[in-house]
Amino acid sequence: MIEVLVVDDDTRVARVNAAYVEKVPGFHVAGEAHSAAEALRQVELLPRLDLILLDHYLPDETGLEVVQEMRRRGHQADVIMVTAARDVTTVQAAMRQGALQYLVKPFNFAGLRGKLEAYAELRRRLDSGGEAEQADVDRIFGALSAPSEPGLPKGHSPTTAELVRQSLMNAEGPLSAQEIAERTGVSRQTAQRYLKLLERTGRARLTLKYGDAGRPEHRYVWATRG
Repeated sequence: MIEVLVVDDDTRVARVNAAYVEKVPGFHVAGEAHSAAEALRQVELLPRLDLILLDHYLPDETGLEVVQEMRRRGHQADVIMVTAARDVTTVQAAMRQGALQYLVKPFNFAGLRGKLEAYAELRRRLDSGGEAEQADVDRIFGALSAPSEPGLPKGHSPTTAELVRQSLMNAEGPLSAQEIAERTGVSRQTAQRYLKLLERTGRARLTLKYGDAGRPEHRYVWATRG
């Protein structure tokens, strides 16, 4: 069983998330916490802990500060952020501090189940041990890219999709793929792929910027803008 600690400042939400976890085969809720201090205490006391579903907005510290303190103390439990924090800065910080997934509230059972199943698949691949060829590495990293939301194609990362989405939503005007890449830290090709996905699904609009010569530059704007 994969032992999970559920951390949320709202006790009702924590109970709901814990109930969701228990419905996914192979997962067991080892404990709940409603503050950063309580979460760190549970991390120290639980005899085994594999995964933490971690809210960012806690009454005493942020979820990312919990991750930093855990790592400082030498605890290596995996982390999936489960939070209403949508700003790109927080999403980027979570990625850089090693959060494996990022699930934005509100979500339903299917959304969380997809994250947990992707995580379980990752553990299965890693537990096989031995050396990895490039194809094995691709499959390991691909396990966390499994779509967990309706309409997200296979091979697309929900975290990267959220970064691109937030960049467009917070922009004052149309952005090019290069500008999105600079804001999110992904490659220009990756930014272009996710922008095209947003355009196909009607969430972004393509505009053309004509220069003095050459092909027009493709620029994208969030579809709800006037």
